[in-house]
Amino acid sequence: MEVIRIPKKKWYNPVRKTGWRKTQSASTRRRKLLNATDKNLSLRERYVQAGRMINALANVTKDRETEIKARQDAKYFFDKVR
Repeated sequence: MEVIRIPKKKWYNPVRKTGWRKTQSASTRRRKLLNATDKNLSLRERYVQAGRMINALANVTKDRETEIKARQDAKYFFDKVR
């Protein structure tokens, strides 16, 4: 009997590619996130958008290191809004 393998579907498809990598420095990661936001928004709205983008990654990743760094970056952007 032959086993049929069904490829896993990845359900998390980010809208924008940011170039964010966990191996980069914090300043580089945050700069890339901010550059990936909509330039027509105010700076405050861009901070919120960047925080939400990286928070979405933190919510779905299974890699602990990625989750920690993504949450730190999200907190950075949300703190800037306050």
